[in-house]
Amino acid sequence: MTTEVHVVGAGLAGSEAAWRLAQDGVRLRLHEMKPQKFSPAHSYPGFAELVCSNSLKASRLGSAAGLLKEEMRVLGSLTMEAAQSCAVSAGGALAVDRTQFSDYITAKLRAHPNIEICEGEVREIPQGFAVIASGPLTSDALAAQIGKLCGKEYLSFYDAAAPIVAFDSIDLDKVFFAARYDRGEADYINCPMDKEQYLRFHHELVNAESAPLHDFDDAGRRVYEGCMPIEVLAKRGEDAIRFGPLKPVGLRDPRTGHRPWAVVQLRKENACGTMYNLVGFQTNLKFPEQKRVFSLIPGLQNASFLRYGVMHRNTFLDSPKLLDSTFCLKSDNRIYFAGQMTGVEGYIESAMSGLLCGINLSRRLRGQQPVILPPDTMMGALSRYVAAPNDDFQPMGCNMGLLPPWPERIRDKQARYTAVAERAMESLRRFMAENQI
Repeated sequence: MTTEVHVVGAGLAGSEAAWRLAQDGVRLRLHEMKPQKFSPAHSYPGFAELVCSNSLKASRLGSAAGLLKEEMRVLGSLTMEAAQSCAVSAGGALAVDRTQFSDYITAKLRAHPNIEICEGEVREIPQGFAVIASGPLTSDALAAQIGKLCGKEYLSFYDAAAPIVAFDSIDLDKVFFAARYDRGEADYINCPMDKEQYLRFHHELVNAESAPLHDFDDAGRRVYEGCMPIEVLAKRGEDAIRFGPLKPVGLRDPRTGHRPWAVVQLRKENACGTMYNLVGFQTNLKFPEQKRVFSLIPGLQNASFLRYGVMHRNTFLDSPKLLDSTFCLKSDNRIYFAGQMTGVEGYIESAMSGLLCGINLSRRLRGQQPVILPPDTMMGALSRYVAAPNDDFQPMGCNMGLLPPWPERIRDKQARYTAVAERAMESLRRFMAENQI
């Protein structure tokens, strides 16, 4: 193929996109600014550098991460091939030797006859077809160009998200459904607190340990102005959050007939109601501290956290307004975006988006229709999340709450998740056969 094709960024997403395109016979240029220039978070010159943990999360099929990895394996993922080759012992998780992992992917890409490696910072959107996979720490020059292309109002520089819990892990005997002042449908799950419960929760919240801020992460200084972390607000006084996100006004507990001392509200996160977010609970607490402190909220004692709250430097798009489910820019079908910039969160999720970009750009160049994977697959669910209308879009990692619920009641959670995962793999294989993927 002679069409000019560029992949910007050789992280997990860019590496995966470049590999799939090259394997499909597309000649391309893979741009990576390392080793000429490093972001503040990167230090190793190789591709697909794992900056934080060396874990790619759970391996078992009946888990969100295990299912996502199995789907990617079936689709020929380079990330999964490298992980299998470079795996280290990690119990039920898939962890890798991060240096070997990077070296493996780097060697594969550098040796591929269809890939030309271009070192140096990309400061403009390339001409021709392009996959932009420059990551959450995109250089200022390229971020400015992306802002011009997409509209600065659709480009966020800080990720400030509240935790999300699984609906089926909430103790419904301790909560009630209602909207404030009974306006509209009873859309909120309300977790009522009496004074003693509130004071204990407040004490633990203000004394919980926050995550450290990195030198390149200025969120703790600037994002607070427009999005106050719940623990910072709580430190302003004993009643600060009770007159803020935990205010009980307009709510009456039907079991007591009285207004609670304080109320934590949970709002539906997806249409099928499998996920709920904690309203107003943007936080910078460490993940174990979030689990410990937020489990004190009535009804959440045994809550399964599908996503913890985060607050850090993270360049990402308002993807529902900009991208379709193939990660293609709606306003310019030459341009695809991949990786954390699209609003997927995590190593394998980023690689997954690159894989889908590679598949769909390759099909476009061959004159074939793009593919949108079934919604009962993890890849299909995540790609739909990125594109689905959402007025408060925040990054999301893989979780079982994204998938359609199992039609019959299975009390054992692991058995239920395994059934959902097996359904997903059957659906994916059938889809691949029907669409010749």
